[in-house]
Order: sequence, then structure tokens, then C-alpha cells
Amino acid sequence: MIRKALYCLILLVTGSSLFAQDFELGGFQIQVPSPALEGVTFEAEILAVDASGNVLSSYQGRPEIGGLLRRTSEGWESLDLPFEDGKLVIRGAGFRDSGEVQVVVTDAAVSSSVRVRVIPGFLSILPPILAITFALIFRQVVVSLFAGIWLGAVFLLNYEVIPGFYRVLDHFLVDALVDRSHVQIILFSFLFGGMVGIITRNGGATGIANLITRYARTPRGGQVSAWLMSFFLFFDDYANVLVRGNLMRPITDRLKVSREKLAFLVDTGAATVASIFIISTWIGYEVGLIEQGLRMIGWSDSAYAVFVKTIPFRFYPILALVLALLIALSGRDFGPMLQAERRARFKGKVFRDGAERTTDMAEARLEGNKEVTPRWINGLLPVVTILAVGLFGLFKTGTEALLAEGVSGYGVGEIMSSADSYMALLWASLSGCAVAMALSVGQRALSLSRTMEAWIQGMKSMFMAMIILVLAWPLGAVTEELHTADYLVQILRGVLSPYWLPALTFIIAALVAFSTGTSWATMAIMMPLVIPLAHTLGTDMQLDPFQLENVLLGVISSVLAGAVFGDHCSPISDTTILSSMSSGCDHIDHVRTQLPYALLAAFVGILLGDIPSAYGLSPWISIVLGTAALAGALFFFGKRVDAVDAET
Repeated sequence: MIRKALYCLILLVTGSSLFAQDFELGGFQIQVPSPALEGVTFEAEILAVDASGNVLSSYQGRPEIGGLLRRTSEGWESLDLPFEDGKLVIRGAGFRDSGEVQVVVTDAAVSSSVRVRVIPGFLSILPPILAITFALIFRQVVVSLFAGIWLGAVFLLNYEVIPGFYRVLDHFLVDALVDRSHVQIILFSFLFGGMVGIITRNGGATGIANLITRYARTPRGGQVSAWLMSFFLFFDDYANVLVRGNLMRPITDRLKVSREKLAFLVDTGAATVASIFIISTWIGYEVGLIEQGLRMIGWSDSAYAVFVKTIPFRFYPILALVLALLIALSGRDFGPMLQAERRARFKGKVFRDGAERTTDMAEARLEGNKEVTPRWINGLLPVVTILAVGLFGLFKTGTEALLAEGVSGYGVGEIMSSADSYMALLWASLSGCAVAMALSVGQRALSLSRTMEAWIQGMKSMFMAMIILVLAWPLGAVTEELHTADYLVQILRGVLSPYWLPALTFIIAALVAFSTGTSWATMAIMMPLVIPLAHTLGTDMQLDPFQLENVLLGVISSVLAGAVFGDHCSPISDTTILSSMSSGCDHIDHVRTQLPYALLAAFVGILLGDIPSAYGLSPWISIVLGTAALAGALFFFGKRVDAVDAET
């Protein structure tokens, strides 16, 4: 009996001691961004822990915070509140000086500290600036992106140049490639490119185009056919350009439509269409960049759903297509294009005297097989399969996710937001490849070996795009670790309204893309900068959720639209060059005649689209107003090509 009493006493004492130790403050774990930026507002997380490092959820103290820190004008934000579950998040106005500083947290006799590297804030914007500068000077996208990542790695590694060089590979690139969603995007893009390779080689793309050109019997009909064909070849901008240009060239020549006009119609319907369709070789790249930006601001929305929401905000691509249709239907032109059209119509010269026609197609990515009979079913059925399987995948994964969460009474929007879009796109692209292969081999349009060769060639055509994307992700990660967006917010806060950010973003993206000739590198550099910037500026202004989403959709779409502007009309853009080649047009003549139309669509898009939609105007109303403005400008400045007073 005495022995049992002693055991109980020992257990009680020991248990009381252990119970007391669970609540004994051992110190603090301090998590401060490192490197931090000099003078830039930051957040620090402080955890109260016991001697073993376990978080003390019951701690409610208010410790003193010392070290080389600056408070905001209101003091430490949230410091007057007690710890919640052993954690306190404070917000300060930044460190006073660069170098290595110490942060100290003290409560009674317990004190903890951490050393933090602080670098000048302007260093955080140098990696993307270097990438843009190199792209402008050397016109090598891969080198430019790598240089930007390398410079960021050097800053992160205490200015060590050689270790920073290797960190690009062993840290940033490896992290980008092991991410599941990144791998899914890469696989989808390669598979989709493979399908495009097959339907181009087996005559499917040409078959679709032949269906439309049956109605091209007048100059107006020829132009409308060239415009309309772009929507049936939406799946890839290169295939779109090469098929339409080569197929329509003899038809428009017979109808006395200038090569400049054909090149304009071909170019206008390439990247503009491929960038806004829900399934294309562009979508994986665009969705991948959007997803990275959404992660940076903590949004859990589906990147694919956000991509779909941005479509009506893509004012430049949409209005450029509208302008091309208005020109084709009205028979009106202005500027250098009017002169070219009158030369072709009245003098029968589809290109000017002395023009240097760029007809060498050796550099074309995808070429059709002239030995097979073009069949529209070979191109249409794989595309329809992709659309059907993709929509089914979105519905299936979305509804399954909602049911698992116990949600009922959901609509299309909820399904799209909850769907596993990457999984759906993978199912769709694989199904499209299977159908394209089955049609090619089953009809004996291509042998199995030639079908596989076309499939692999199509995937090869996506290789450079995927290299750019794999480098775009690390550049975004570098800017995130360097808090580039925080620095931009700091210098723009109170100076730039978030409502003007979509318009400014479009202008910058358009200038960069026009100067570099590459839309994809422009998107890669700008997307991780503008999404956090728009989110923070919008939050600072206390925008409601609808307004904040409007601004975010505006800046995302402005990056994509501005990049397409450069792809559309830059003289060094690949699709611009291919448009000249496939149309047999002098390249400089193509750029010179197209640029006024592109600038008009861009100006109207900014004035009636980007600015008012950021303030809450429906993008559909902006598109209607933009269409009316383009029609008015065309009828005011334009003249009928076949007018009686035309100079002959």
C-alpha cells in the first residue's frame, strides 16, 4: 500500500513537472525574409517555443522587438495583439541600412535573435532588366533569361559569381522541373505539338483550308476566306501562317489582292487567334506563367479558369481581328496598304516593282506533305476530340473535387475553378494524338513510321518554346526570392493607381515584344512582376474583391495582349517573318503596311478597353465600343480601293 502511494506521488510530481515544462518559454523562432530589401516593408513571423523547439500555443505575451528595424508611422502593426497559437506576424517599414543586421526578440529573461542579410532595394529589379536588355542587344532569348537568373542567384548568394552560376542549374532549374504542374504543362505542350505535326503532314490542315477557299471568288471573298480560315487553324500560330499563306497566295493573286494585304490577313490571324483559344500550343505556356503569378500572391484559383476569364480582356488581339474583318468586308484601306491594294487592283501588280519576295520556306517549322490527298476530316476530328475530351476532363475533375468537399448546387464557374485543368489537358492532348495517328494510318495517308516521324517532328517544334518556359519559371522564382514586386510596390505606392496598371502593362509589354520580336520571353519576364504588383496596389487601396479581380485580370491579359502586339508586327518576330515568307511578300513592305493597322487597334484597345474595364466597365461593352471606334476610323480615314477617283 505504501509502495503504491509512493508510485502515485512520484508520477504526480513527474507529471506536474512535465506539464509545467510544456508551457515554459524557451525562446523565439524568428522568420524574417533573407535577403531583405533596404527600406522596403516586410513581414516577420515570430513563434514562441519551449526549450525543445515546440511551439507554445498558449503563449500570450507581448515581447520587445529590437535590432536595426524601423517601425511604421503607426508602430509595429499587430504588435499590440497577443500571440495567437504561439505565433505573431508583424509588419515593419523596413531595415535602415544594407549589410548584415540583427533582429532581437526579448520577453523578460528570454531573448532570441537572428541575423539577416539586407541588400539595396534597386538590386531586386536588375535581373529582369538585365534579361530585357540582353534580349534587345543579342536577340537571344535563352541567353537573356539565363543571364537574368544568374544575376539574381549572385545576389541571393552574397554576391558570389561562380556559385551563383551553378545555382541556376542545381536549384532554380531543378526546382522548376520537379514541380508536378510544370511537368504536366510540358507534357501537354509536347503532345499537342505532336498532334499538330501529324495533321499538318497528313493533309488535315490543308483540307480544312480547302473547304473555306471554295467561296473565294471576289477580292472581298478572298480576303474574308483568308481571315475566316485562321479560326479553323487556331491550334498553332505557325501552322496557321504556313498553311493559309501558301494556300491563299495563288487565289489572292488571281483575285488581284496585294501580297501585302494577304500577309496582313495571315499575320493578324496567327498569334492573335492561337493566344486566345481555350486549346492551342500557346495555352500551356500562358497557363504556366499565370499559375506562377497566382502562387506568388497566394491565390488558389485554377490558373486555367483565370486564363479563360482573361479572354474578353484581351482587347488588342480581339480588336485586331475585328479590324481585319472590317477591312475585308468594307473594301476600304488607308495608308500604305491603300496604295498597295490599288496597285494590285488597277495595275495587276500584286507586289511592287523591285520587291524582294521572301518565299524561301526552308526555315518553316511545319510543312505539309504534297504526296497525300488533303482531307478536312483528318484535321477537324483530332481537334474536335481535344476539345471534347478537354471539356469532359474539366467537368469530371471539377465535379469530383466539389463532391469531395461536400458542395452541392454548383454551376459552371465553380466546376472550372475546382477542376484539375492540367489533368484534363493531358487527357485531351493524348486523345488528339491517338485520333490523328489512327486516321493517318487507317486511311494509309501516312505509314506508321512516317506518322511517328511527323509526331516527333511536331514535338520538336515545341522544344524551343519549352526551353523558354523552363527558364521563365526560375526567373519568376528569382524575382520572388528577391522581393522584386515588393520593391516596385514601395516606389510606386501613392504614385500609380492600380486602375492604370493594365494600360501601362500593355504599353511596356508591347514595347518589349516589338523590340525583341519575341512574345514568349516578354510574357516570361513581365508576368511574375505585374501580378504581385497589381495585387498589392489593389489591396493597399482596399479594392473590393470584384474590383481587385478586375485589375488582376486586366494586368494578366495586358501582358498577354501586349506580347501578341510585338509578335504581330515586330520586323524581327518569327511569325511576322513567316507571314511574309508564306505570302511571298517583301518583308519590309509587310511590316510597313501592317504597322498602322496594329497601332490603331492597340490605341483603341488601351483607350476603350484597358482603362475603362479596370474601373469596372464590362469588357464586352469595351469590345462593342472598340468595334464601333474602329469602324468609324476606317470609314473616316479609309478609302474604297475600287473608288472611281482611284489613282491608276
